[in-house]
Amino acid sequence: MTCPICDRETSPKYRPFCSGRCADVDLAKWMNGSYATPSRDPEDIEAAIEATEAALNAPDKPH
Repeated sequence: MTCPICDRETSPKYRPFCSGRCADVDLAKWMNGSYATPSRDPEDIEAAIEATEAALNAPDKPH
């Protein structure tokens, strides 16, 4: 079995990954939404549009 991130041989300790680094890379992809499946639900689309408009119209936050 090969690591889904880098294609090296997997390690029993980190299976299905080869190392802790590749496991962390995979976790980061889950957390930032890289593995998300787009929705075609009209309610989800409307909610996304409203959230985008609210973010664009929000006053600038102080740094």
